Order: sequence, then structure tokens, then C-alpha cells
Amino acid sequence: MPAPLLIVVTGPTAAGKTAFSITLAKHFKTEIISADSRQFYREMEIGTAKPTRSELEQAPHHFINSHSIHDSYSAGKYETEALECIEKLFEKHDKLVMTGGSLLFINAVCEGLDALPQADAAIREKYNRLLLEQGIAALQQELKIKDPDYYKNADIHNPRRLIRALEVTELCGLPYSAMRSRQPKKRSFDIIKIGLKTQKGQLTEAINRRVDNMLRRGWLDECKKLYPYRHLNALQTVGYKEIFGFLDGKYNWADTVERIKIETRHYAKRQLTWLKREKDMVWFLPSQTGEAIQHIDAFAG
Repeated sequence: MPAPLLIVVTGPTAAGKTAFSITLAKHFKTEIISADSRQFYREMEIGTAKPTRSELEQAPHHFINSHSIHDSYSAGKYETEALECIEKLFEKHDKLVMTGGSLLFINAVCEGLDALPQADAAIREKYNRLLLEQGIAALQQELKIKDPDYYKNADIHNPRRLIRALEVTELCGLPYSAMRSRQPKKRSFDIIKIGLKTQKGQLTEAINRRVDNMLRRGWLDECKKLYPYRHLNALQTVGYKEIFGFLDGKYNWADTVERIKIETRHYAKRQLTWLKREKDMVWFLPSQTGEAIQHIDAFAG
């Protein structure tokens, strides 16, 4: 009997992963596991581009609004919870769809993470304070000194990744890079990876439209409500950081909107850089759901 199949749909932000995944889920009569770490948080509704109510009704979704920004959550915890959910769902489905752009979380499920120490509140607070007072450049410099090997390959524009690496280094007395075995764990299911690509210029247009739409829907008001909690790890993310900067008086509104669009494009570029390293990724345009289904059927035999 063939092993159940996890269909991973990923790609840069605004590439069309939600609609593509729903089409696959409906075709295979199955359910969707979200691997977008920002969409886990129920307080972050507008600025995370969550599936709409209509989209959620088209296929069952898991890990949307599953946590609070006040929860201490990590890729390691997601690995445990997602695998439990996946194993349970495979009792009634032979295929599942996992989708998102949080690549560390996808890798946690597909390959597993090393057993690293739990978060230390005091150490994390120290580095969060450094981020707030001196900016991300201070974290980058700390990591460059303490773990130059990891610094060369890390997403140095992601403050959460920087803080975690520094935290582990301080807790263990060893560089974070030395604590990572990078040995994939064996899973009880097969995995097929689908990446979404876009035509030249289309991704920039999609990002700009998405930002404008989220702002029209009241993203600024959402950030005003979240402003007292802006130091939390969940809120150290593109868009929210820039609006918090506006609320701090660092930028005017026009500059803030432009900064969000620029930083979102930079984030998409970093996602693509990481994804292009995945040798087993097969790429499709968002409109090529039929071709993707044929590819999945051929893989499944």
C-alpha cells in the first residue's frame, strides 16, 4: 500500500498560494495545513493576508488563528503539532496539502529540526531590547562575531532568526551552526514540493496591490490596537514593523507605505533565494493547477 502524500505548495509572498492550494484541496477532496507563521496568530488579521471566510469555507484549514501573539511559539513546536495533525488527518485522507511561505516551518515538517534548547525569557528579552534600541544591525553584528559560519547562510534580515541563533549560542556556549546536524528525519509519508513562480514584473504588481488592499481594510487601525505589544516576537515582521515606526513618528505616511512595499519585495526575494536551493522543487505558474495535478498524480503512481 503506497504511503500517504503531503503536497507542499510554497513560493514568495503574494504569488497566489492560497487560491492554488484550495484548488488542489478541492480536487483531491482533502484538507490544508497552513505553514505561514504569521497566519497562526489570531490578533494579526489584516496584515497577514489570511484566507478570506469564503476561501476557508471551500476547504478545511488548520493552523489559521490557532495561536495568540502572547504565546511562545517556534518552528520546533510547530513541527510537533503539525505532525500530530497530519498523522490524524492521514487516517481519513491519502493526500494533504501544506501551504505557506514560512520556509523554516515547512522544513521543520518535511525534514525535522535539531533538538535545540527551549527559549530563555531573560536572554530573549535582552536581544529584543537590543533590537528595539539599536535596530537589526546590532543583532547582525552580534551574530557575525559569535557565529560567522551561520551568519554567512542565515536570513540576516529576519530578527526572529537572529535572536534565536544568538539565544542558542548563549545558552549552549557553542555557535548555533555547530548545534545543527542538518540530517533529515524519516517521515511516515511521502512529500512532493511545488513552487509557484510568476512572470517578470507580476510579483511586484501583486505585492503592491495586496499592500494597498490591506491598508484599505484597516491595517493601520489593527496596528494601533497591537502597538502596546510591538516588542513581541510575533510582531517583528514586515509591514507591522514599518507601521509601528510610523506610529513612533519615525516616518510620514507616504514613506511608510513605500517602505512596506519595498520590504515586502525584499522578503519575497529572500524567499525565492531559499527556495531555489531546493533541488526537489517543481515550479508552476499560479494558473497551472491542471499541470500540477497531473504531476501529483504521476508522482503518486
